[in-house]
Amino acid sequence: MTEQGTAIVVKPGAVSLDDLARVLEGASVVLDPSFWPRVEAAAEIVARAAQADAPVYGINTGFGKLASKRIPPDQTALLQRNLIVSHCCGVGPATPEPIVRLMMALKIVSLGRGASGVRRAVIEQLQAMLARGVTPLVPQQGSVGASGDLAPLAHMTAVMIGEGQAIVDGKTVSGGEALAAAGLAPLTLGPKEGLALINGTQFSTAYAIAGVLRAFGLARAALVTGALSVDAAMASTAPFRPEIQALRGHPGQIAAAATLIALLDGSDIRLSHLEGDERVQDPYCLRCQPQVAGAALDLITQAARTLIVEANAVTDNPLVLVETGEIVSGGNFHAEPVAFAADALALALSEIGAISERRIATLVDPALNFGLPPFLTPDPGINSGFMIAEVTAAALYAENKQRAAACSIDSTPTSANQEDHVSMAAHAARRLCDMADNLAAILGIELLVAAQGITLRAPHATSAPLVAVIAALREQVPALGADRYMAGDLARAAALIEADALPSVALTMLPTDPFPRLA
Repeated sequence: MTEQGTAIVVKPGAVSLDDLARVLEGASVVLDPSFWPRVEAAAEIVARAAQADAPVYGINTGFGKLASKRIPPDQTALLQRNLIVSHCCGVGPATPEPIVRLMMALKIVSLGRGASGVRRAVIEQLQAMLARGVTPLVPQQGSVGASGDLAPLAHMTAVMIGEGQAIVDGKTVSGGEALAAAGLAPLTLGPKEGLALINGTQFSTAYAIAGVLRAFGLARAALVTGALSVDAAMASTAPFRPEIQALRGHPGQIAAAATLIALLDGSDIRLSHLEGDERVQDPYCLRCQPQVAGAALDLITQAARTLIVEANAVTDNPLVLVETGEIVSGGNFHAEPVAFAADALALALSEIGAISERRIATLVDPALNFGLPPFLTPDPGINSGFMIAEVTAAALYAENKQRAAACSIDSTPTSANQEDHVSMAAHAARRLCDMADNLAAILGIELLVAAQGITLRAPHATSAPLVAVIAALREQVPALGADRYMAGDLARAAALIEADALPSVALTMLPTDPFPRLA
């Protein structure tokens, strides 16, 4: 993708994760003009097939179990319209607008490959809706991830033809009203166009891409909170030595350890207990951070690779092979790759939170925190300090652990057993938002607890990057003295985590950037 005014020019097959992140932030997209000839050639092949005698699935036949039913040419438009409205069976809360916009952008990319047989006008309608702020109201529930995300994509398509509901300037209006307000006319769908729009994995993929971006940002933040916990617990940095990581060889582990070493370099707390410390080894939650955080980083990276392939893919059915003029049925709508990627992301989110919660528990426990007061309150007994903040972290971790169970193994037959194995990719991807929210809160609690522990280590100080992080926190949340209402503190700390503030602040005090990157 390249810049063109306020929109991004998409080249299907070459769209990057950074480009899609910008769509989530509000950018619109337009198809690179060099792709229009192929789009139009595929549409012409479909138009000829619609007028021919030979049955071609979804063009002059019914759908799914009704594929043997022939549809005459004069009923093609009605067939496509009925397909859309009959599939608008979503339930539950509305999908967040950034996810819907990304879903629309992904559909433009997929259709722009020129293998779906839609007319140029279909893609242009999606482009115009994105550019003019017409966001379909898409209920979150109703997809099993094959034959694609049928119900969610039908709700998107309904607005394109003047049906359904849309959100415009924060208000919910009918699809027809939304188009009129944007100066657009309802689209009349031609042969196969409704099918091309609702077959596909764009709903699941949009949620999963949002999930992978959030997971990676939270993994970076966890390296900062983990480094803070190391100094708060007066733990050893020897387990982070590069020689240890090189002997294992995993890229994420090597990167995580290097980041921890860079963040802790120059810590006076570390120097203060190099000699005379009777402890031989630290708990796993401190010592094994490179192994756990690194494994999570590797999982996130692999999921990102899968999802960027999917973002550039053609996932409807049947497909048009422009070179041979054939229209062939396949199964690209099956979202198993997305489901596997989302399941992997769920594991990473759960485990990052699990080890963070153990670090929190270690720091508040006087039996483990190497001389800090119980629950990190200067006056324990009359004050409870961070006692229940740790309980909250445990509750959130438990919730994420329960949600991390694989969705992709939970197939159920649908559509009169025609669609007898499905991916559950939508379930797998949708839960990532809630899991990321939980993880941000857990890491926010670790930030508060570790910063408090380091403050209590005075006159010894932590490293310059971590001092800067604590200073940024103290602009939002003061150190805890006497007990106070803490919900606001937790919310502000979680907001710092979500905003990627911790790595950004730490980098101001580092000569080079040691943080892992999502290539």
